[in-house]
Amino acid sequence: MCPGPYVLAHMSWARGGERSIAGAYHRGVQLHQLRYFATVAETRHFTRAAELLHVAQPSLSQQIRALERELGADLFHRARGNIALTDAGEALLPLARQILADAETAHREVQEVAQLRRGRVRLGATPSLCASFVPDVLRRFHDEFPGIELIVDEGGSQDLVRTLSAGELDLALIITPLPGQASALAATELLREELVVASSPAAPPPTRRRRILVEDLRDRPMVMFRRGYDLREFTTAVCRAAGFEPSFTVEGGEMDAVLGFVRAGLGIAVLPGMVAARSGLRITPFAGHDMQRTIAVAHRKDVAPPRAARELRRVMLEHLRTAAAGEFGLPPSATRLLP
Repeated sequence: MCPGPYVLAHMSWARGGERSIAGAYHRGVQLHQLRYFATVAETRHFTRAAELLHVAQPSLSQQIRALERELGADLFHRARGNIALTDAGEALLPLARQILADAETAHREVQEVAQLRRGRVRLGATPSLCASFVPDVLRRFHDEFPGIELIVDEGGSQDLVRTLSAGELDLALIITPLPGQASALAATELLREELVVASSPAAPPPTRRRRILVEDLRDRPMVMFRRGYDLREFTTAVCRAAGFEPSFTVEGGEMDAVLGFVRAGLGIAVLPGMVAARSGLRITPFAGHDMQRTIAVAHRKDVAPPRAARELRRVMLEHLRTAAAGEFGLPPSATRLLP
């Protein structure tokens, strides 16, 4: 390992006859040579330094000589029983110590990242997913890797696709199908989730039947999310496909606000099953299989996610395998893990 330009920049101290030290460095001073030099300088003894470094004394002496040739200056005054630093050696010693300390710091930092003791993951997710299984996934990941910083960007799928494509996220949980600008992304479908109608337990149920039809939403007062929510576009599209425009009593809210408005009896709302199951609201499932959405995890095709992000993806899959069918409070058909 050769720190090269770093040491060269630090050797601008050279003066007089010692200027050749800086000029010679670029030809190949090695990190272990600086370590040998610093150990001899500290012990003032070649044999003792060789013992501390676990190398043969002749090998140590050869490397010191090679270092001196590269730097163009003697580093030690050699006399029987008396090893002393030359002026060049005195000037080099603090620089060598700093270089060795920096190299050790670099090694430690890289190892901490490689072993997932430090680092960060930037995850994007839709508001409904942030309100449902994402907290459990992040808790599980944090328990396993407490040194990794977690950064969450909450937004609609279209916004997340743009942010991920720009390299500002490592992973994103989005709703498929992906918008047209997602051609640069690779997505793996994880889960198919049933959408349900949520209503206030204090209000009359939205239907007398066990399941509700999309046509039953006609003229029903509805609470609707702000523009940009995937659920807003989806709900509006299915209502129009059924031949009517949805009727909004309140619109423009975020997830927590929509749940509060429904709880207050201002209207019903179409919600993801995982969110509705935790809300304390009355849940009425839809008839048929059209009112579903598919959740996928995406990353850029041209950049491999960092190791911490890959581990988060693994934890996410493990969590879904153990929790999707039973722990969300829905029938097994309501959430289905995709192969």
